[in-house]
Amino acid sequence: MPGVWCSSSSLASAAKSMAAAGTQTVGLCIGGYYNGVGVSATCREYNGTSWSAGGTLATARETLGGCGTQTVGLCFGGYAGGDKANTEEYDGTSWSAGGDLSTARQSMASAGTQTAGLSAGGSTGGGTPSSVTEEYDGSSWSAGGALSTARLGVAGCGTQTAGLCSGGYTGSTVKTVQEYDGSSWSSVSDYPVVIQAHAGCGTQTDGLFFGGNSYTDLTEEYDGTSWTCGGNLVTARSLLGGCGTRNAGLSIGGYTGSIIANCEEYSEWGCGLGTGSANMLGVGM
Repeated sequence: MPGVWCSSSSLASAAKSMAAAGTQTVGLCIGGYYNGVGVSATCREYNGTSWSAGGTLATARETLGGCGTQTVGLCFGGYAGGDKANTEEYDGTSWSAGGDLSTARQSMASAGTQTAGLSAGGSTGGGTPSSVTEEYDGSSWSAGGALSTARLGVAGCGTQTAGLCSGGYTGSTVKTVQEYDGSSWSSVSDYPVVIQAHAGCGTQTDGLFFGGNSYTDLTEEYDGTSWTCGGNLVTARSLLGGCGTRNAGLSIGGYTGSIIANCEEYSEWGCGLGTGSANMLGVGM
């Protein structure tokens, strides 16, 4: 039975192109592009009911990657007048510098934790799709297995040794989906439609992907083998943030032709009926 998206507390300000980390009830919104501000260093924390201010990033940026939890978070890359390599670590209060990405880029897939992060694909040099994969060990990045096809606008979820990435842009929008085993990527069942600028969360065998280009409300659930259509977003959008699990996801902000502050919660039990235990991270780009 597909889940249902329900409107939840909005961000204080409309935003798009942020990173996200954590769960549906302990979420983190990192950076992004804010109405009236532009590229931002803002960080917001979600407690399942409302958003509050978190620690400010040292480097303002949008279209960055993020993973981990609200109290042990990681963000990397992004764009602010050029592609960024900066990595920052969050302790629930403040951000501190981590090791830079080897290749500065934006709009990548991200997954994992603060001490075992994964960054795949993205854009370099003003819009050139990349196939680069990098792995973070808590202090520095090292090369991982390259994506079979260079692409930007990719969404990801899972862990450093069991990652999943979908869609993206190679010169045209694609539906390619690949799984990572800690050393190499392999192709699996395609996404049902061509997609980019969407969000993902959950695990490699229990994933949730939603939104995307052309301001879609499409939601898809992945079981490690095949895709099943989930309940549509209340507000169709692209360039949104996403975190949580397959049955307890959180969608954050995005773009509908205008930047929005709307947030939604996903539940297989329906609106207001609770989500049970949710403790797996996920990030969308």
